[in-house]
Amino acid sequence: MQDTQQSSADVREVQELLLAVMPGWHHFIARPFKQLFREDMSLEMYYCLQALHRQGDMLTMSELARLIHVPKQRMTRLVDQLSERGFVERVYDSSDRRITRLRVTQEALTYIDEFLSRDAGYYHDLLSRMSEQDRAAFRGALEEVQRVFDTLPAEEFSPCRCREQGQKGADA
Repeated sequence: MQDTQQSSADVREVQELLLAVMPGWHHFIARPFKQLFREDMSLEMYYCLQALHRQGDMLTMSELARLIHVPKQRMTRLVDQLSERGFVERVYDSSDRRITRLRVTQEALTYIDEFLSRDAGYYHDLLSRMSEQDRAAFRGALEEVQRVFDTLPAEEFSPCRCREQGQKGADA
């Protein structure tokens, strides 16, 4: 019983810390990031390009959908949009033509490079204002957050679903 209470207290503490970090994260990271994109590029489209680029090889739409946490139906629309802009190519698997893999094009790599050097310069300025020690700590924290996110199940978490489950638990 004590372990359950301690675990619940730990979860509550982390929950409160997460909510305390959100205003700063929104101000320094999320809001500027959203403002960097051209009209023809959405956050999800950029996430697709980055995921494909980071993986270093071709992925199926299902694999990509899992990586960036979007439903497969939405992934089809995103890939269509990226394909129309010449940023991804669909490549049929030589051993099974039913399998289609996605590959970033040179045009997409050029876009990513330009985005990082020209548009995302805001982050360079932000990070440059940090002390070396704070920048190293921030990098470590981001790597750790990414590691933890990578361990979470691919299913989509929804505030509405969590609220409904909490309500069922309260009714029991």
